[in-house]
Amino acid sequence: MSNIDKRGKLQEHPFSHKLTKSNKLMIYFKGKHIKTLNSKQTDAFIAKSRGKTEMEVQLILAKITGNFKHGNERHKSFS
Repeated sequence: MSNIDKRGKLQEHPFSHKLTKSNKLMIYFKGKHIKTLNSKQTDAFIAKSRGKTEMEVQLILAKITGNFKHGNERHKSFS
């Protein structure tokens, strides 16, 4: 795992997820919703993450979401 997460970003547990009643998986990055998986994808995620450690689940979620941060995101200013 150390070769994959060289900067230790996954140790901060940035990803979280929530399963809905309609068997969809909502994926969040630092509390912000970034992706929703359909029922078939959710079943695949559950099967793949069964018995894994929290760090391994973080890596699975990171791979599912792909490269969604490109450095050109706008930041809200509250001034």
